[in-house]
Amino acid sequence: MKRHNRTKVSARLLGLSAAVLCAAATAFTYTAATGAAAPDEPTGRSAEPSSASTRTVRYDLGNEAWHLPQTGEPVELTGVVHYPAHLGTGRHPLIVMLHGWHETCADRKAAAARAAAESSGDDAAYKAASAKLFAWPCAKGTPALPSEHGYDYLGRRLAAEGFVVVSVGANGINASSVSGDDNAAARADLINQHLRMWQELSSKDEGELAGKFADPATGAARRVRFAHHVDMGDVGIMGHSRAGAGATWQAADSHRKQWPKGVDVKAVAAVAPAYNVMTENMADYAITKTPFAVLRGTCDGQVGREAFSFAADAAKGNRGGFYRFAIHGANHNYFNTQWSPRSRQVAASDDATPAEGHPGQCTDHEGAAPAKQLTEPQQRHVATTYVGTFFRRHLLGDTGRNQVLTGVRHPDAALTDVDVTTAAP
Repeated sequence: MKRHNRTKVSARLLGLSAAVLCAAATAFTYTAATGAAAPDEPTGRSAEPSSASTRTVRYDLGNEAWHLPQTGEPVELTGVVHYPAHLGTGRHPLIVMLHGWHETCADRKAAAARAAAESSGDDAAYKAASAKLFAWPCAKGTPALPSEHGYDYLGRRLAAEGFVVVSVGANGINASSVSGDDNAAARADLINQHLRMWQELSSKDEGELAGKFADPATGAARRVRFAHHVDMGDVGIMGHSRAGAGATWQAADSHRKQWPKGVDVKAVAAVAPAYNVMTENMADYAITKTPFAVLRGTCDGQVGREAFSFAADAAKGNRGGFYRFAIHGANHNYFNTQWSPRSRQVAASDDATPAEGHPGQCTDHEGAAPAKQLTEPQQRHVATTYVGTFFRRHLLGDTGRNQVLTGVRHPDAALTDVDVTTAAP
């Protein structure tokens, strides 16, 4: 096996090499808005595929309901589900979303202790506090940090356009000992575990999820007839941060045999993906059959531009379509509401680097050109535009927004610039 080479810029951030981008790809900057098209009824889609009215339920099979194949460490099987209020008579594509690495327990005392230890340089106290913040399961009386709810804004929007969307928890993986490629593989395994449960529910109205849905606010049981209304042959996967690597691993050509029987992944999106750039086997990430999109902000303080170059390497020869979106002024954490300051959640932060001499503007650790920093709502609005357009194109067959994916039109030009590189099928 050959190590995946990069030009080293710092201990954590590696530079983008234009040479790895597909030769046929062309870059554009958007300039105008675009319209939408309805999905085709003959494909078996619901008679009511889009609705402004959506509903939300949650399932929780327990904090130790599953165990990592690599180490046996416990992982929760939880998910928050957004879906059209009227499921109609047909089937809806399923989108599974997964969060990346972040604190697992909302322990405010531990967070304060860690901050104090960092300020004073007390390494022992810092490690002790961090252990509480990254425990799994969390200590009695300490709530789990619900990172899976961080994409509710996106889930609701996608549900309004006709998708069933489930965002799943991965706190157990974040607290585990797995790292590097093993971490990506573990997240892929977790995605497949949820897909297996949804396949059984959809086809037979049986399995672990049957009768397990509840109101996310009150906990009251909710009966939702998802059976025969979810199209497991038309699945999209979205992963953020380290889950971006997990989503890429899950959709890779070499891992398709691990998909549950009856499941077909038709599109994968990696949002600010944190890849293992020292991987020795790129075949574990190579995607040539499935449409693949990658997004990153120019003010990302955690993931460097290797997110683009690694994804481009993984997408070499992709016949389904490869799309790259660089969002000016976007950071890493604002894609997840639970990681963002306005939530007032434990460990929430703005990771963008202020641009010296440019008030209100930001950059990244690699010295990207200063850009006006997007607010939390603005960044999520732009992310929703591109993630939603990508999934509509490749799960619903909506070609009405192709000019967004190819960079001819820019619906959010009033907010920011988005650099687009695309190698369309």
